[in-house]
Amino acid sequence: MILSSKERTGDARERLLARLLDVFGGTLPAPEVSLREIAARTETSHALLRYHFGSLPGVLAAMLKAQRARDNEALLETARHGTFDDLVVAIWRAYTRPEQLSRVRGFFHVVGLAAYRPEDFREFIDSLDDLTKMLASLAEREGLDAGEALTLATVTVAAIRGLLLQEVLTPGAHSEDSVALILRMSEDQTISRTRRKP
Repeated sequence: MILSSKERTGDARERLLARLLDVFGGTLPAPEVSLREIAARTETSHALLRYHFGSLPGVLAAMLKAQRARDNEALLETARHGTFDDLVVAIWRAYTRPEQLSRVRGFFHVVGLAAYRPEDFREFIDSLDDLTKMLASLAEREGLDAGEALTLATVTVAAIRGLLLQEVLTPGAHSEDSVALILRMSEDQTISRTRRKP
């Protein structure tokens, strides 16, 4: 089978992304690192990185999207066998481990750039509702209708991300009480739903 140039380019991009992920593991290059430095570390060329990802933010966004997809596979197991609250706790624990700090910082760096130039980060932006979908599915399974489940999941993810940003800006400021408050919010929603049922 002969591949089109588009397919070959896609394969080359995926191989390059896999190389970046192998070299950096679960971390991200710091925003002040140049494409040339990343190219040297990954034993590739700066021109190839620019061709496939456009810029350093493009590299960071592609790496984050791939790393988050891997995280979601593990979180999906919790979603399959656990409750809404179990998944909230699993998400919090996954992203507050000390080794995740560079990724969490990188996430907010890329989100900030995407806020100014969403057209340059469309693929990354489109991947941001993955946790919301998982949580909404669990909330529906636990008795909320689709609209209520989506609202609860959206607010929950926003609260988690807000707490993570607080942790980046003022390390040690978060408390497990904040996560407990998020969990109470979901319980209140479920109780309210139960009371409305005839």
